[in-house]
Amino acid sequence: MLTEWLQVRPRPQPESYWRYLRYFNLFRLTLAGTFAVAYALFGAVNPFGAYYPSLFYATSIAYVFLAALMVVLIDIRWPRFNLLLSAQVSADILFIVLLMHASGGIQSGLGLLLLAPLVAIGMVSRGRLAMFHAAMASIALLLEQTYQVMVLEGSAKDYLQASLTSMGFFAIAGLAFVLTRRLTVTETLAQRQSIDLANLAQVNQLVIQGMQDGVLVVDEQGRVRQHNSEAEKLLGKPSGIWSRLILNDYFPALSECLQRWHTDPGNNRFELTVPATGKRVQASFTAIGWDEVLGAVIFLEDLSLMQVRAQQNKLAALGRLTANIAHEIRNPLSAINHATELLQEEPGKDATQTRLLQIIHDNTHRLDRMVQDVLKLNRRDRATPETFCMGTILHQFTERFCQTEKIPSRVVVLDVADDLMVRFDRHHFDQVLWNLCSNAWRYCQRRDGSIRLHAAFASPGNVVQLDVADDGPGVAEALRAQLFEPFFTTDSTGTGLGLYIARELCEANGATLDYIEAPQGGQFRISTEGELR
Repeated sequence: MLTEWLQVRPRPQPESYWRYLRYFNLFRLTLAGTFAVAYALFGAVNPFGAYYPSLFYATSIAYVFLAALMVVLIDIRWPRFNLLLSAQVSADILFIVLLMHASGGIQSGLGLLLLAPLVAIGMVSRGRLAMFHAAMASIALLLEQTYQVMVLEGSAKDYLQASLTSMGFFAIAGLAFVLTRRLTVTETLAQRQSIDLANLAQVNQLVIQGMQDGVLVVDEQGRVRQHNSEAEKLLGKPSGIWSRLILNDYFPALSECLQRWHTDPGNNRFELTVPATGKRVQASFTAIGWDEVLGAVIFLEDLSLMQVRAQQNKLAALGRLTANIAHEIRNPLSAINHATELLQEEPGKDATQTRLLQIIHDNTHRLDRMVQDVLKLNRRDRATPETFCMGTILHQFTERFCQTEKIPSRVVVLDVADDLMVRFDRHHFDQVLWNLCSNAWRYCQRRDGSIRLHAAFASPGNVVQLDVADDGPGVAEALRAQLFEPFFTTDSTGTGLGLYIARELCEANGATLDYIEAPQGGQFRISTEGELR
């Protein structure tokens, strides 16, 4: 039957089984070494091996050598696991029974040492193999007791103790196998659940990182457990490590809002100003846990982005509306303008009539420009970027701009390297520059060098910055927040859409348009990705 078991196709054993086998062999080496050293030190005084001292000492030494040999076999993992385990337990049964016989039989109590190898094989083997070795140990124990009775004239009453001990072998081996099997099932389930939890945590982290809003996950003590990059952009980078960060130390105002939300769960939205970044954010809270609150998820929304989205939605609707009625608006405007021009050509008009006709003419042109500007709002997504040399394009633009607007060429000063390459839609780039330069010409002092165009690489990085500056009065600080809002203008003849459309066109090309505070005059900056030719 053992041959049948040993011929079963081997399955790879977990690394933990080999580790258990190594610990079990360490116990064997310690036990054998203790017996050998005890006999060598105390001799006849030794309580064990009193009946056959030489046999006890020789068996102890052989047992030590066996344990040392097993150290090597376990390290090289030969032979296969089940065969090596069976060989070890069989050798343990043989040596322990011999030590027990040399010490006087079952009365010496050494038979209980057989429980250790039986527990070991019950933990790391199949049930049949554990029962087989329990039977082997029982047979060996009963044979030794029979030899004591029949040959050495021992007491037959010791059969009861030997039988009870043998029954204990089966019970211990079976119990160890059942408990270990349940433990293995539990460990496997826990391992699978840990993998599922790790995967779920990874998915959660990916979802959190992919969110456009800032996210903070805090526990019941207010410690930040998870965050995403957007939260760091909104709140600023903390001075300490994220895993040890306390919300009250990082953002006290947000921690106070969290406490207020705990007190009144119905009030879960708060608007805050972040001291580190100066941004306005809206914080909302969601509890973690069912029966009790174990923490909270804090969602942070940038209010400026919310306003931009609302503005974009409003202007998108306005653009669609204007596109639908543009034809109906422009036809009457053209008719009014044409009739005004005819009336202006009529003779015999007095000064009042001439002035009124000019007012009608100017306002029809203004309304027509406004309709054209609003229609341009729908064209921001039609960008076809191309790579070009900024120096060449700027030289061509300034020459054409000065000729069209009848501006002396000395007014515009150009400072740009010839090797700057950028990627931009040429029509959009020309439209943005025309708007910025027209504003600069409108407000500058109209002297030599009043308008300056400077382009260079930002340091560090590969971003090209193009500055359009003038020597005019600049933009008042109170008006800068509304500078890029649609329909905002300080010019009575303007539509208030020029700068807004310019920024939209820049964003459509992956660039930005900002107003830069300068010591004198106004300055706008276009920032876009570039490279050296």
